[in-house]
Amino acid sequence: MSWTTAADLKAQLNRLWDRGELLRPLVADDVAGTSGFPLRLRLKGPGSADLADRFEAVRAWIAELTAVPRLRIGWRAVNHRVLGPQRLPEAIWVDTLDDALALIGRRGDAARFAQSAEMTRSRQPALLDWLGRRPLQTIALADDWERLLAVVDWLSHHPRPGVYIRQVDIPGIHSKFIEAHRRVLSELFDLVLPAEAVDADRVGVDGFAARYGFLDKPNRIRFRLLDDAVPVLPGPLRADVTLDAESFARLAIPVDHVFITENETNFLAFPDAAASLVVFGAGYGWDALARAEWLGTCTLHYWGDIDTHGFAILDQLRSRFGQVASFLMDRATLMAHETLWGEEPGQVMHDLPRLTASEHALFDDLRDNRIRKGLRLEQERIGFRWVETALADALLDNSGDLGRPTRQDLLQAMVYRDAEESRTV
Repeated sequence: MSWTTAADLKAQLNRLWDRGELLRPLVADDVAGTSGFPLRLRLKGPGSADLADRFEAVRAWIAELTAVPRLRIGWRAVNHRVLGPQRLPEAIWVDTLDDALALIGRRGDAARFAQSAEMTRSRQPALLDWLGRRPLQTIALADDWERLLAVVDWLSHHPRPGVYIRQVDIPGIHSKFIEAHRRVLSELFDLVLPAEAVDADRVGVDGFAARYGFLDKPNRIRFRLLDDAVPVLPGPLRADVTLDAESFARLAIPVDHVFITENETNFLAFPDAAASLVVFGAGYGWDALARAEWLGTCTLHYWGDIDTHGFAILDQLRSRFGQVASFLMDRATLMAHETLWGEEPGQVMHDLPRLTASEHALFDDLRDNRIRKGLRLEQERIGFRWVETALADALLDNSGDLGRPTRQDLLQAMVYRDAEESRTV
């Protein structure tokens, strides 16, 4: 039988709760929550034929519904030819919000929500719409809601404060509380602050401080000089140096080539090179490097993994600097290290408009799994002699050193060696 049970009726109310529809009236003018009530619930019951065929089941069904408190039943009269006059439930009503909340055991949660709503109405009424859209999240934050409003109050009176979050002085609130709630605070700030107090270009949790005018810990750039003839700072030659982005931008180091690698071991072991330095990369973040305008006079070489993400990072770097050459991210390098291939867990699928023709061809092969599914060659797996030869290629001037072995020479030597080993076996 598919007749509506007491559990079905409560499930209907629970779905309204989960969608926030029971609580939204509490943030409008309808403070008592009378909007939408009395509420008629969907009801499917027995027909006249069931009275004769399943009379005991019908009686049990009616008894179950009438036993549920806070439900109002509308009845219809049935004059059965065998049983005589009978009545069946025709409609089920919940008359008040309090009845609905009691039926699903949510009166306490609703009281917490109402308290947060009243607090918000008196202090930051612009946030009431947020509560109406996120009532269940509001309940989850109920214990912290007063403190969240205090942070909103403070920033409303101190827009773009120019201090570190650690310096925000609100009684009973510490910086870790603000940092732990950056996501929800961002939504609240955006609703109460004037447009000029919000840097809309800064998004996400990482952009929280800059978006609202707090000071943030400086971005740092780690680099090594690869040429003893290029002095930068007093101290040991080829030192491992870390500077904030602003200080790095002011250095104007007299080098011609800047190599960027994503692997720390490669960074530390990078071979010496005339008029060159190596930077320990930052994945998809290039804002810190972009401040150093003097890099525009250098040739940048990006060394990432040979996979779709490596090419995506290269593409993004070229959006900051036009003169970026890829380093050891070519087909010859990939094929020469077949025994060291790995697998990329999640591939980049969108197009990369800043790749060269040869880079794009290799990227397409990787993205479309034409060589092997999810193919990746991690940069640290490339042989060091291969690195040294590629570095010499990158630094070779127009006069060149025609007697020096190229990577193609190395590739042919590797193929010859493998063939010799096969014949020996």
